[in-house]
Amino acid sequence: MKINNSLRERTKSFALRIINLVEALPKGRIAEVIGRQLLRSGTSVGANYRAACRAKSPADFIAKMGIVEEETDETVYWLELLVKSGLIQERDIRDLIDEANQLLAITVSSIKTAKRNKR
Repeated sequence: MKINNSLRERTKSFALRIINLVEALPKGRIAEVIGRQLLRSGTSVGANYRAACRAKSPADFIAKMGIVEEETDETVYWLELLVKSGLIQERDIRDLIDEANQLLAITVSSIKTAKRNKR
């Protein structure tokens, strides 16, 4: 599998931004629960992308990228929930939500390309 170092760095930077956001959340039970979920999914995007880069076969790559897709989509969900719950203003994380959606689109496109090339 071709390794995209730019995407590796981008997903790592995304994880660091998630870490900083979670650290800055207001104190309270709800923020703690959502923050824990966001931290888990948001940091696993890059970790799972790295695993996909080490895939043993096209099928393995597709499966691992499927996990990246799920974790990225879940991260978008938790970010949206932070806004909808009133814990954070959308304007404060709009660019982070946009980055998550871009990473999701790249992931979906990569999976489609890998499936097409596998045939």
